Amino acid sequence: MTTSNEIPQLQTKLKKLNSLATRLKLDLHDLAEDLPVGWEQIIETATATYNAYVEIHRLERELAKVDAR
Repeated sequence: MTTSNEIPQLQTKLKKLNSLATRLKLDLHDLAEDLPVGWEQIIETATATYNAYVEIHRLERELAKVDAR
């Protein structure tokens, strides 16, 4: 369970993850534009992007639970 003392840490982590997710999303866009060049990196980049957004969603839910208390 997350305590209110952990909120600033979670918010910082969420901010960093959002930045990472944005960069990964742009990387995917660039890969798509350059196809067929770089096709080998699509799965790795897409997986990293997906995982970043899963973690963002988890942290947002966790923060929402703390705010709801």
